[in-house]
Amino acid sequence: VQLQAFGGGLVQAGGFLRLSCAASRGTFSSAAMGWFRQAPGKEREFVAAVTWARTYYADSVKGRFTISRDNAKNTVYLQMNSLKPEDTALYYCARRSYGTISTLAAEYDYWGQGTLVTVSS
Repeated sequence: VQLQAFGGGLVQAGGFLRLSCAASRGTFSSAAMGWFRQAPGKEREFVAAVTWARTYYADSVKGRFTISRDNAKNTVYLQMNSLKPEDTALYYCARRSYGTISTLAAEYDYWGQGTLVTVSS
């Protein structure tokens, strides 16, 4: 399984970005997909996850970010609205073969390379 994330960039506070993560090979529809982020000098943290049945968000992004998936395209998305400078980080998509929600990075099997999101104030 290979994951490729893209869509990051530089945006002003209050702006929006849409991240995409395309998965190649492997069974996509039954897997849980997640987004994590890592800011400079900080640990990787959970952002959002999606299964075939539900979504789950970190409190810090709830109401601003939306995770979704298109199983026909083997792609997961992260729509990020009302961006804040503290959202600045390298964003990673990840796949969890056991298809339930998890907020723990260690429970995800495959990771993309990361895409950088920078929010200026």
